[in-house]
Amino acid sequence: MYLIAGLGNPGLGYKKTRHNAGFQALDVLAERFGIRVKTKGFSALYGEGRIGNERVILCKPQTYMNLSGDAVQQLLHYFKLAPESLIVLYDDIDLPIGSMRIRANGSAGSHNGMRSIIACVHSENFARVRIGVGKDESLMLRDYVLKRPSKDEQKQLDEVFQNAADAAALIVAGNIGEAQTKYNKKHEKNRSVSIDGHKDSMEHGV
Repeated sequence: MYLIAGLGNPGLGYKKTRHNAGFQALDVLAERFGIRVKTKGFSALYGEGRIGNERVILCKPQTYMNLSGDAVQQLLHYFKLAPESLIVLYDDIDLPIGSMRIRANGSAGSHNGMRSIIACVHSENFARVRIGVGKDESLMLRDYVLKRPSKDEQKQLDEVFQNAADAAALIVAGNIGEAQTKYNKKHEKNRSVSIDGHKDSMEHGV
């Protein structure tokens, strides 16, 4: 059994902003496998279903981004799951739009939602699917991630959301290596981040 969390901020004002890429990717995954993420509880919206032969819980924390760990920790505890059964989908400014990176574990980097989850579950040992949203050095980080992307950018992101759903399904099936081979390679040629996947110290997660 897996808990798959898509990160974002609740409320219509944040819908389809760059920072809500995790929510959008989770929506694609939920639609693909017919899972209704409508149940309210544990500071989240969540739903139960199956991906292949594996039971899964899909969730969207309904706290703001920097408290995402509250909902994740509560759901892990309720369903008696270890952190290793967690998969997190979230936006990453250190990856260009149109790219994605899958990791089996690692640090939170500059993302406050991931910092909250790691602090609450007391582990970095869980899979994550990082969705590239790029950055604009002319804008404050908060302003950039809380804006909606352009039409061209949204088109690229829509494709990445499909890929993120595919990657999550592969991880659930025990094929994280296949997911990494299939999707990480698209970013390798332009890789400019450090070994742990981050080079920026900016606060990412509002």
